[in-house]
Amino acid sequence: MVSRQGGPQQSIRAHCGEIDRCNQRGGRMLSIVDLIDAETVTIELAAYLLAAIGQGASFMVGALPGGAGKTTVMGALLNFVPPDVELAPAESEGVVRDALDNTARRRCLICHEIGAGFYYAYLWGGVLADLLLLPAHGHMVATNLHADTIDQARCQLCVDNPVPVETFDRFGLMLFLDVSGRWPRTQRRIATVYEPDASGPPRLVYHMNTDGAIKPAEPSSLVDGQALGREIERIESLRATGARTVEQVRRLLVGA
Repeated sequence: MVSRQGGPQQSIRAHCGEIDRCNQRGGRMLSIVDLIDAETVTIELAAYLLAAIGQGASFMVGALPGGAGKTTVMGALLNFVPPDVELAPAESEGVVRDALDNTARRRCLICHEIGAGFYYAYLWGGVLADLLLLPAHGHMVATNLHADTIDQARCQLCVDNPVPVETFDRFGLMLFLDVSGRWPRTQRRIATVYEPDASGPPRLVYHMNTDGAIKPAEPSSLVDGQALGREIERIESLRATGARTVEQVRRLLVGA
């Protein structure tokens, strides 16, 4: 297949298969429609993320506790990756090195978690530092980590790991979740979103205020008002179709 951008397109089955490989808890992976219905993300924020990731922004999702929904959010957002960017697991140093050496074939490498354990597609140390160089080489990276704030994330990557602060600051989108309540009434929300700022540290563009509403903070340098409006319409149209699964949503997003 050929994408609307003109490059080779990964099949929808293969794309969604890579998302499903991130599944740690059984059942189906949730889509952006599920996350909107669960109030994890607002329509406006979903539209912002669709616009930013759709133009190639890498992203990481943070929350300190296990079971907070980091992988679920990451999986839903992987559906926003452009159709000419192939999803692939960051399963070894060799895969990361190959991507650094081969910039003609655009990929989004998925680090299932930033961590030191010997688990599939977990990365730590020097290979993690190399992974985070990929956005500067035209690739994308998607990952999650145990951190509630950008300061915790910076400490984990730049103190516990050899990631330069400049690499961290220029990486891409950084999303942090808020988890409140107790099961079965647990509420998970994307509470803060940062994007890279050419003039300094990452810029806070969305945050959750004291009444729990997710609102814009500073103006985005990645997504202007017109682009945001277009993507809000796409998200609303997508929801109106009744599509719900990751595969159904992907088909509609890429026009397949």
